[in-house]
Amino acid sequence: MKNSLDIASYFLRRVDREAGDTISPLKLQKLVYYAQAWSLVLRNKPLFVQDIEAWVSGPVVRDVWDEYLAYKYRDIPAPAYLDIELAEDEIEVLEEVWNAYGELSAKRLQDLTKSETPWLNARQGLEPAQKSTNVISHDDMKLYYAEFVEA
Repeated sequence: MKNSLDIASYFLRRVDREAGDTISPLKLQKLVYYAQAWSLVLRNKPLFVQDIEAWVSGPVVRDVWDEYLAYKYRDIPAPAYLDIELAEDEIEVLEEVWNAYGELSAKRLQDLTKSETPWLNARQGLEPAQKSTNVISHDDMKLYYAEFVEA
């Protein structure tokens, strides 16, 4: 099983910088979240072991947050190399997520994730601006996204 930074690196390498595309930490977080959710549906197992927390800004993986915090709202450059080996079924999930969400803005992805049941369930009982490290459950993600992802 990979870690969340491996998945983040994959998406960072997918950005078409020659076409002027960029990726911020906010957008990267949401893509990593969707990759985990879709893997739970399509592969019946997670891509990475780290928890996803239900922050005010939407789903966040703390390791990814810590790694790219310095970029704030700016573009994250491509990693120098992608030093991970991905199985074919992992690549398929990542490509499906990229094709479904890669063109969406960070703000649109944030709004989308914050309107969906897994994040809402993890934040149940909290005020909108209340900080939280509540974990978004794999069961909630799998159940919710199974309605939208073709297995």
